[in-house]
Amino acid sequence: MHKKALIAVGGNSLIKAGERGTIEEQYYNAHQTAKSIVQMIKSGWHVVVTHGNGPQAGAALLRSERAASEVYTHTLDMCVATTQSEIGYIMHRALEYELRQNGLEHIVTTIPTMVAVDPEDAAFKNPTKPIGPFYTKEVALEKKRNLGWDVVEDAARGYRRVVASPEPKKVLQLEIINKVIEFGAVVIALGGGGIPVIDKGKGVIVGSEAVIDKDRSSSLLANKLDVDLFIISTDADQVYIDFKKKTQKGLREVTTDQLMEYHNAGQFPAGSMGPKVESVVKYIHNGGRHAIITSYEHLMDALEGNAGTHIKI
Repeated sequence: MHKKALIAVGGNSLIKAGERGTIEEQYYNAHQTAKSIVQMIKSGWHVVVTHGNGPQAGAALLRSERAASEVYTHTLDMCVATTQSEIGYIMHRALEYELRQNGLEHIVTTIPTMVAVDPEDAAFKNPTKPIGPFYTKEVALEKKRNLGWDVVEDAARGYRRVVASPEPKKVLQLEIINKVIEFGAVVIALGGGGIPVIDKGKGVIVGSEAVIDKDRSSSLLANKLDVDLFIISTDADQVYIDFKKKTQKGLREVTTDQLMEYHNAGQFPAGSMGPKVESVVKYIHNGGRHAIITSYEHLMDALEGNAGTHIKI
């Protein structure tokens, strides 16, 4: 029996700090991530890849707003839908290439994924999800004045726009994702946390002005697929307490209770590590067996227990 893993790749993994985010840069970065994922597949894992889209969705929304006088605009749910295809295409090509370079014939497929949210979710009144590029304080405040954006300082790296980020309630394409995994394909799904929708029943689905946190929706999907391992791939090799301080300390193995103690003490900012920690804890509490937070460069070492932060009950 092959073991199943879900790997959630951050949108910032495709656009590194200091990069403009050109398609060429994103292709290069996607290949680096794909190399690690393919090594995992080569060792016998069935893999589902989910991904973020913070920088890409922000860029899509910015393009829509700037071109509003000439072409039709996109709502946030449409920006998520378009970036699902954009990033899925990039990841698909990278995975296909790396699979063939390793002599593997696995099929890769990308599944556009909708996720139902509650229209009464309090997040709609309190935007917290960062999207788009980083700005200086002056530029961010100017956009707030001129465009009506909500902006916050994000993890001491600059200022970003924030939008509503409701809790994911249901992955609407769950059944087809499951069937494609059983077929043996490498699945790319749940891009950008999923297209946020309101499911009114009887086939009536309405788009929602929001962006769902990809780690939270990936946690939900990991539980629904009953995967053996849930991995969050980020830009840090592991979870740290007192991050970037002289007392910084990495966490190699930690229980959910220990992790939440650190979280409740304010160790993990809401705009960066906070949702990742909450998501792996929720996955374990809902029946998950093992979660890892690490970077793609350390993925194989993490699978051997020599890198990353490992979370169990």
